Amino acid sequence: MTDRIYDVLIIGGGPGGYTAALYAARAGLSALVLEKLSAGGQMALTNQIDNYPGFEDGVDGFELGEKMQQQAQRFGAETEYAEVYEADLAATPKAVKTSEGEFFGRTVIIATGASPRELGLAEEQSLVGRGVAYCAACDGMFYKGKTVVVVGGGNSAAADAMLLSRVAEKVIVVHRRDTLRATKIYHQPLMNAENVEFCWNSTVEEILHDGKVTGVRVKDVKSGETKEIRCDGVFVSIGRKPATELFEGQLHLDGNGYIVADESTKTNIAGVFAVGDVRTKRLRQVVTAVSDGAVAAFMAEEYLA
Repeated sequence: MTDRIYDVLIIGGGPGGYTAALYAARAGLSALVLEKLSAGGQMALTNQIDNYPGFEDGVDGFELGEKMQQQAQRFGAETEYAEVYEADLAATPKAVKTSEGEFFGRTVIIATGASPRELGLAEEQSLVGRGVAYCAACDGMFYKGKTVVVVGGGNSAAADAMLLSRVAEKVIVVHRRDTLRATKIYHQPLMNAENVEFCWNSTVEEILHDGKVTGVRVKDVKSGETKEIRCDGVFVSIGRKPATELFEGQLHLDGNGYIVADESTKTNIAGVFAVGDVRTKRLRQVVTAVSDGAVAAFMAEEYLA
């Protein structure tokens, strides 16, 4: 239990959280990062990150997360490994209850992230990095000249299919309906792409593998018939789930559960900011989370002043 009041409490130790901690600490603010597991967040689960500037040969996500943590701590930021149970964001000071006690902050930066929605298949998790992926922008280049399956029919699936069509030899979109749910702007480009095929009215029942993905077994939702599709990779694009349950009823959330915050990272509560994948934004990548973290620290400094 602590009775210390920090200038900045940061919930979440991913790239957005630790960048906020770095900028806050360098500005002379006391900053505490509350992280449930380990530095890096979702980034730490990625073996190879090729699209983060400054690493010409790519970088391991876990290693990058640790480097971000060490850099922030070098300037005085602190880390507490704790699970957050409750947050009173309207209090003065703002209070956060955790598995390691209660912490207080004059400002709060929320960097809790978002996790991919999974298919829920038994073999899915064991094949992540071995053919199962959730981010075409992150992992698409590993499938250059190969055949991939994209599961889903919304905007994220359509965007992933378009990106992959420029890299892979063939893209097969598997969707449970007979038309895309994605906005109309995606429809014609996908239909016109020579290397994009559609498997309508179908769901993925099983991911086939021999240690790495070799194909999928799909089921026709109308006839019940099954068939196998050979592929080198499966991109699960059925949306993401933001970690915002703690803030329901306090912060404004959009229809998908993301915290409503623009490029200023400000939320509807003064002194509370949202960064990275948890906020409303067009692109969710490590580099945009880092940008958010820098902005939020600046906004927190301005608020405190």
